[in-house]
Amino acid sequence: MHIRATVAAVAGALALSALVVPAAQAADAPSGKAAFGSASTEAESGTTASTLDVTFSNVKVNSGKNIAVGTTNVVSVPVTYTVTHAADLDTSSDNFATGPLIYHGSSLDTADNVLISDDPATCTAASSTVLNCKGVISIRPADGDLLNSEAGTWGAGALAVTSDGKEKMQGGLGSTKVQRYSKLTVNAGPEPVYKGKTITSTGKLSRANWEDNAYHGYTNQPVKLQFRKAGTSTYTTVKTVYSDKYGNLKATATAQYDGYWRFSFAGTTTTPAVNATGDYVDVR
Repeated sequence: MHIRATVAAVAGALALSALVVPAAQAADAPSGKAAFGSASTEAESGTTASTLDVTFSNVKVNSGKNIAVGTTNVVSVPVTYTVTHAADLDTSSDNFATGPLIYHGSSLDTADNVLISDDPATCTAASSTVLNCKGVISIRPADGDLLNSEAGTWGAGALAVTSDGKEKMQGGLGSTKVQRYSKLTVNAGPEPVYKGKTITSTGKLSRANWEDNAYHGYTNQPVKLQFRKAGTSTYTTVKTVYSDKYGNLKATATAQYDGYWRFSFAGTTTTPAVNATGDYVDVR
């Protein structure tokens, strides 16, 4: 689910509530904050006030790893978290639903984009008041889920709803990085080459553009030229070059041994690290 408004973030809970509210009631339910009555927001805590007595904790998004998103493929992001609730709360599937969310912004209250799980999480009872939950947030770049400016750090949170309209949303429960998927190529030559002669490696560093669903050159980025001697397993950095205004790369080195040449990019906050597949050159 994709929501690009802070008011609509609360309305996002309606997607989960529709799964537990009777069909006739759900069909008549209004959108926005009105769907849950008086849902005031506490900016400091990142929590939407509610009569539903639950709290969320131990949120882990994507097993603690960054989320790399390309241009077309749907990215399924696993999220685990804990729900602590009142002992008398009915958490059966026909009354209670919960799901994870991530948001872009300094808080859930001021977020400019919120992504909520399409389906309720699967929860198991750890005690009479604790649920351990697993959910999935689907990111669909081809459907406009993301803007390029939103690459970087996102907050994590969760929501819960009941069939009688009670709800709870909570942010400030951790963070994750949503990054623009990167690609890196290399072509080393000439092949073969005589020892002592110059080897030229060319390639391109590019990354996903979420707004036109294409890959474009990542400009003015430091990229390492690396070499791995045949029969060994470790690459050694030879020099660092910078991508040009199109993302293109070019680096030269002296041929000494048979082996593999590659470019290596360390990554940035918005773009993940990537290594090109090594290109073998025979030295004679």
